[in-house]
Amino acid sequence: MKIKALFFLAGLLVLNSCVSAKKYDELESRNAALQRDNREMSSELEEFRRTDEELKKELSGLRTDYETITTERNDLMQKLNTLRNNYESLEESYDALEQNSSAAIAENSRQNRELLAQLDEKEAALIQEKNRLEKLEKDLAVRSQRIDELESVIAAKDAKMNALREAVSNALTNFEGKGLSVEQRDGKVYVSMENKLLFDSGSWAVNSEGRKAVQQLGSVLAQNPDIAVLIEGHTDNVPYGGSGQLKDNWDLSTKRATAIVQILRENSNIDPQNLTAAGRGEYAPVASNDSETGRAKNRRIEVILTPKLDEITRVLNEIE
Repeated sequence: MKIKALFFLAGLLVLNSCVSAKKYDELESRNAALQRDNREMSSELEEFRRTDEELKKELSGLRTDYETITTERNDLMQKLNTLRNNYESLEESYDALEQNSSAAIAENSRQNRELLAQLDEKEAALIQEKNRLEKLEKDLAVRSQRIDELESVIAAKDAKMNALREAVSNALTNFEGKGLSVEQRDGKVYVSMENKLLFDSGSWAVNSEGRKAVQQLGSVLAQNPDIAVLIEGHTDNVPYGGSGQLKDNWDLSTKRATAIVQILRENSNIDPQNLTAAGRGEYAPVASNDSETGRAKNRRIEVILTPKLDEITRVLNEIE
């Protein structure tokens, strides 16, 4: 749900690209907070795994203690049986000995009763410890099952993203070498298209070649409705020198990202709720702006494909 909030905020930024700088800064701050929450969730998952290992070590130690206590109990039970046999013998001869040693017999009987009481307490403590250990084992089994389920969900998500990357790469094969690249990192798929493939200089109208590439990408996205799609527009650091509807590079990058969204929306099988457009201007370069080659790489559209984390969040909540 936190990731959805992030995309929703990014969408608001696109739809209100002409809002004040103060409002934008507030949205950026909220976006950063949501990203921190996401990292904290990942940190909490890692901490839980470390806690799980510590519980396993504690369980191993408890099992060793239980085996030691069980051995002691067996020894005590053997002594108890011996004492009980002796006690029965003493009871049989009690009447005969009472006249001569009633005081000694009474003391011996008292000691025997005390020893029996101690043994009963020890046995009760052993039973209580056994019950606690069994409960701990059951709790650990449940948590281990949830961990296995979580790892299975994560593995399935990674496999799905691998398949998605392959599908996108295959769909865009004809555009390789024309300023288009597809890569996977941090659990996401990044499709980068340089502006030379999509737009004329200073324009946000997608050319025919770029439209074909976006439509090919859209055909893959239509088959993956559980993938969130963030379209980011980027420019170099050369100030925008035109006039009319555009004010600056940030405005240009936003309009270009929105133009890509509009083409994707032509595919009726793509859920518009999965689409977010964002303008990043010149502030997220991938190369130096000191050369024309670097500036050309910075003038780009990045389509970031992210799996929805609803299932992972559900399993994490069950573990907690």
